[in-house]
Amino acid sequence: MQSAGHPTQSRGPVFVLNSRDATVSLIDPAKMVVLREVGVGKEPHHLFPTPDASQLIVASAMSNELHIFDPLGAQITQRIRQIDDPYQLGFSPDRKWFATAALRLDRVDVYRYSPGTADPFQLVKRIALSKAPSHLWFSADSRSLLVTLQDSGELALIDLIRQEMVWKMSIGALAAGVIITADDQHALVGVMGEDHVAVLDWRQRQLIARIPTGKGAHNFRGAGDRRHIYVSNRVENTISLLDTKQWRVVSNIAVPGGPDCMEIAADLKTMWVTSRFARAVQVLDLPSGRIVQRIAVGRSPHGIFMHQRAPWL
Repeated sequence: MQSAGHPTQSRGPVFVLNSRDATVSLIDPAKMVVLREVGVGKEPHHLFPTPDASQLIVASAMSNELHIFDPLGAQITQRIRQIDDPYQLGFSPDRKWFATAALRLDRVDVYRYSPGTADPFQLVKRIALSKAPSHLWFSADSRSLLVTLQDSGELALIDLIRQEMVWKMSIGALAAGVIITADDQHALVGVMGEDHVAVLDWRQRQLIARIPTGKGAHNFRGAGDRRHIYVSNRVENTISLLDTKQWRVVSNIAVPGGPDCMEIAADLKTMWVTSRFARAVQVLDLPSGRIVQRIAVGRSPHGIFMHQRAPWL
């Protein structure tokens, strides 16, 4: 039996980072109500599960720290300090590397991940990378890390074997989200300042297409079918569904308040979206394209996570 005020343990709550409040809103995914808020460090923007999904890492950029949560019980189990400006974060598929994009410090920090030890994040290299490294994505073989440079409008590639940046290329104004397709062949970049998604053969550094999606093309979430990818258009107030075989927009969903980060439930039917400028999370029914619930949260909600979610791609 589910006790009052707590989500079913096997499901866990939906985590929403309120970046201007330094809190995490915990939402019951069935009742679609906020259970409680938990304080973390200043400016929590993004979060990411550990490779075994047993822990959830909330990164607080301005206070230079990570808070480790139990994703089911939603309790903080550890606090790790002296992780400089962790704006964005992620793990390599081989579970060897953990990387953070330090946006205000113009660098990417690479750590060796050693779970179960006293020091699970061991700094290996600080890689200078200007201007304003924003989002990142690992290649499937864990040899490369793509990073968008928001203020210079570029995409950079870090060779993780050599632990150095090996190339940068111009993409467009305010390059933001980046994702690599399920076949590991193409990279998509949200070009916020030019209202489109850039598609690249990232190994050849070749631009394949520019797909107009809407004003402020920003962030990505794979649809879970290894073919389609959603992009949030933060200024247009829409979310576009892209077909990665035909490089076209399949459909658009209107989402008010500056849609930013997206999460998709395991059944592939429900999407949760943070509305960055509306202090809300919107819950979408994907088959119909309708908003079924608006949930009030804190100021400037950004990253979002749910335990029972669709595959990344």
